[in-house]
Amino acid sequence: MKRVLVAGEINVDLILQGYRAFPTPGKEVLVDDFVMTLGSASAICAVGIARLGTPVAFAGKVGADVWGRYCVDSMAAAGIDMSLVVGDPDLKTGVTVSITSTRDRALVSYLGSIMALRGPDVTDAMLRDFDHLHVSSYFLQENLRPTVHALFARAKALGLSTSLDPGFDPSETWGRDLVDTLRAVDLFFPNEVELKGITGGASIPEGLKALENGHTRVVAKLGAQGCLTKDGDRFLEAKAFPVEPVDTTGAGDSFDAGFIHAWLQGRPLLECLRWGSACGSLSTRALGGTGRQADSAEVERLLDSAP
Repeated sequence: MKRVLVAGEINVDLILQGYRAFPTPGKEVLVDDFVMTLGSASAICAVGIARLGTPVAFAGKVGADVWGRYCVDSMAAAGIDMSLVVGDPDLKTGVTVSITSTRDRALVSYLGSIMALRGPDVTDAMLRDFDHLHVSSYFLQENLRPTVHALFARAKALGLSTSLDPGFDPSETWGRDLVDTLRAVDLFFPNEVELKGITGGASIPEGLKALENGHTRVVAKLGAQGCLTKDGDRFLEAKAFPVEPVDTTGAGDSFDAGFIHAWLQGRPLLECLRWGSACGSLSTRALGGTGRQADSAEVERLLDSAP
């Protein structure tokens, strides 16, 4: 079975769920529920991959604080190899406050250790133990971003396949360097907002065409509308599955986990899309990105029951 290395950020999520009105300056609003849970796109994806049964390890940095210990312990309990994670006493672990409903969410983040990892921190000796490298939160990982192309190139030279989820760009500048980085990326997982930002507002089909480079498989994650990719001269889509959502936090990261798990097993492309959609849909059944991520048996039952 192929082994995955996720290199990226780890943070705590403080999730406030079920607002009736979104907060505005000078006012207070109430929510229906609250939970503290493991956060960060990279960590949520890693837990999702582990839940599906693919061996996964994590390379990253946290603060040597209570938040960092909570995250590392949570990920280790999920079956992730955390031996490559460094607790740095000079860092504070990142924190994200998520204000969420069944429709959408807004995030407020303190980056802290989120931006601490650098490309050279992931050495060739580390990479040689794995078959696939995944990176999320391209725009948030400010110290990794300038060297991530070189990291992917090293991974490719060592025989690893690669994947990237860009995440949202808080500056909304969507730098050209991301497009250049894709030359060393096998799988790219933007959502609709990210794809339009990166390609200058193009429609989803136009955006997929704009990012064609002869190598990278671009999969657009479209939330309740499922997902879409361009395969040669045709477009392939997979619908989202009907699940009563509690919280959409991390659904896109769970999609990544499902697609990567199926793709590494050599499943057909449409089946990979359906695995991604199933994992994204099922992950919304509880608060937090990792609270109800699916295992392989749950995904297979859902796929078997779907028309």
